[in-house]
Amino acid sequence: MTSKRILMLVGDYVEDYEAMVPFQILLTVGHQVDTVCPNKQAGDSVATAIHDFEGDQTYSEKPGHRFAVTTTFCEAQPAEYDGLVIPGGRAPEYLRLDDQVLAVVRHFAETNKPIAAICHGLQLLTAAGVVAGRTCQAYPAVRPELEQAGCQWNEPAPGLDGVCVDGNLVTAPAWPAHPAWMRAFLEVLGTPVTS
Repeated sequence: MTSKRILMLVGDYVEDYEAMVPFQILLTVGHQVDTVCPNKQAGDSVATAIHDFEGDQTYSEKPGHRFAVTTTFCEAQPAEYDGLVIPGGRAPEYLRLDDQVLAVVRHFAETNKPIAAICHGLQLLTAAGVVAGRTCQAYPAVRPELEQAGCQWNEPAPGLDGVCVDGNLVTAPAWPAHPAWMRAFLEVLGTPVTS
């Protein structure tokens, strides 16, 4: 297997599991993962939030761990990476307002490089204008944005544990989908996954 370079876009209040677990899985299989956040330097960290499903109409939020930023945002050159990971949480709300972040997302879409987005991370895809004509899953509250952006909605499984693959785009509704989401992303990256 050839090691791949993966870029992960994070920000304060990124969903803890949706950043930490993919980061660890990708490192485990031998890939290099650089985490970046606008206005943060290598060695800084972002606050994370733990979202859980406790029977209410929406998820609850609790403080999570600090998550390390490994590379300074302006030093990360998208052309040098093989894939992009976009976790959810509240971070995408403000990351989608940053034109440089949207340019990074567009680079991966326009060059047909693998993109893994989960939960509210798809808000970056809609803001970047790269989901028209595509089929995706996301946290159900993101559905109106996706449909307004011209995306075909793929209804998530009742346990929010499924995945949707549309070419280079691997999307999932929430952290319960990690096994399916990461397996599909690794396959799209060309990383062999065996049972």
